[in-house]
Amino acid sequence: MERKKTKRIGLLTGGGDCPGLNAVIRSVVKSGLNLGWEVCGIREGFEGLLKPGKICPLRRKDVAGILHVGGTILGTTNRGNPFAQKTKDGRTVDLSDRVVKRFHSLGLDALIVIGGDGTLSIAKKLSDKGIPLVGIPKTIDNDLSGTVITFGFDTAVSTATEALDKLHSTAKSHQRVIVVEVMGRYAGWIALNSGVSGGADIILIPEIPFKIEAVVEKVLERYRRKRNFCIVVVAEGAKPLGGEMFTKECKETGRVEPLLGGVGQWVSEEIGRRTGKETRSLVLGHLQRGGQPTTFDRLVATRFGVAAVELVAKKKFGQMVALRPPNIESVPIAVAIAKRNLVPLNSDVLKAARALGISFGD
Repeated sequence: MERKKTKRIGLLTGGGDCPGLNAVIRSVVKSGLNLGWEVCGIREGFEGLLKPGKICPLRRKDVAGILHVGGTILGTTNRGNPFAQKTKDGRTVDLSDRVVKRFHSLGLDALIVIGGDGTLSIAKKLSDKGIPLVGIPKTIDNDLSGTVITFGFDTAVSTATEALDKLHSTAKSHQRVIVVEVMGRYAGWIALNSGVSGGADIILIPEIPFKIEAVVEKVLERYRRKRNFCIVVVAEGAKPLGGEMFTKECKETGRVEPLLGGVGQWVSEEIGRRTGKETRSLVLGHLQRGGQPTTFDRLVATRFGVAAVELVAKKKFGQMVALRPPNIESVPIAVAIAKRNLVPLNSDVLKAARALGISFGD
């Protein structure tokens, strides 16, 4: 890229952690420094712009050796919404003007925000208030529109698939039904991709409300065929036909979204009760967020970081970098957050799964 005049840019990671965040940070820092810019890391998401001592310069030595490391060296939070900040006495206040003022007082020319739909929704509002910023799509759920895939998703699917591979042997040895609940929130991408790749017999996703009777019949069918074990993959947002998503009580201060979970255990209990088969349930949970990013996630995260710096150099703000094979392009953040990227019912992966005899409980 052509060398431009010195700029001072801020960089933050928001929302849940996921593999590949450090790869993006490294990419932004190295490509920015190569342009002669200053890059400032903002710790703990947007809260770093509200609290003192959360801004730090990022140099080459700070990002050395982090390409393959999971998590984020800047830290992150899914509770730091400056437009709806919780006070100690339980009130909700709008501190967005303070964020804008802090941004300018730091002498920043631009802000690069790495996050999912929640983080980028906040970024869009801050962009509307005049902060020049660029977004980078990050979520293991792969539910952001405008990009074919988000970084972190491939690693999460690989982790879930590896777990299914291991569960096959214990399920077969004990002739058990094993129900595995995976993340994904309102989208079934992780469940679908890992379920097909990991040889699941039943996959339940939010996009296809299931009938527990159909799930039970599929289990019994396998036992009738002397396939005396069964692997069931359930997305945390899956729900029975005519029912609601399963949620847990959450006491996290400032959390807006409901905490999904519990559907896997319910499905397991229902299968056991209705079939008499020995059944176990397992929640992979945050295991899917951790660990080293896959080769794919390292590469796409690196490409995203460079593309974001290029957008800043061109002053194309209010945009999010996006993978549109074979290229990295950009889309307005407003477009990316306008709707969730859900599994389409005509997906070729869905069709392939059905052709293999995998049940979706419908």
